[in-house]
Amino acid sequence: MFSESAFQIFEKCIEDYHIKDDVDQPFENPYPNDDIAHLLYRKNWIDTVQWHYEDLIRDPEINPEDALVLKRKIDASNQDRTDLVEYIDSYFLNKYRSVQIKENATINTESPAWAVDRLSILALKIYHMQEEVDRKDASDTHRQNCKTKLDVLLQQKIDLSLAIDQLLLDIEAGNKYMKVYKQMKMYNDEELNPVLRGEK
Repeated sequence: MFSESAFQIFEKCIEDYHIKDDVDQPFENPYPNDDIAHLLYRKNWIDTVQWHYEDLIRDPEINPEDALVLKRKIDASNQDRTDLVEYIDSYFLNKYRSVQIKENATINTESPAWAVDRLSILALKIYHMQEEVDRKDASDTHRQNCKTKLDVLLQQKIDLSLAIDQLLLDIEAGNKYMKVYKQMKMYNDEELNPVLRGEK
């Protein structure tokens, strides 16, 4: 099923990142450009780097100038994330473009790619919660609390994966149809953000 292969790609990406565990490390995509795996790997890499940006910016001793630079990187990362989700949705739109939509077909609350976005973030939560479970310098109470949380995350993975696969099956069968809205983020647009266009 799609969700299983996607999650495996996310796990590989997270493992690859943590070989160096450096937000400034160069990015290399092991999958060919014309493969959906290429987009999924890139998507999770963005999420993984941003996960660590978010850790860094919460350092109470961070220099304000460094924090501002990091905030700009987080903003850029958010835009990249949104762009990748829209690319993934374009893949699904193209894949199912010839499906005959049934007269009583319904629309989903989110597109397939935004559900995949949540699966990518969930892979990161599971990875890092597992790290906490395995921490040798943590108390038994801490590890047990994290194990309880990890169990919830793993159940969430099962449920979300099932929902994604069912959505794709419904789209393929014409029971649901895709209707994609661009995010139209305003804060990065010089024409739409009054601060960027110089208004007081």
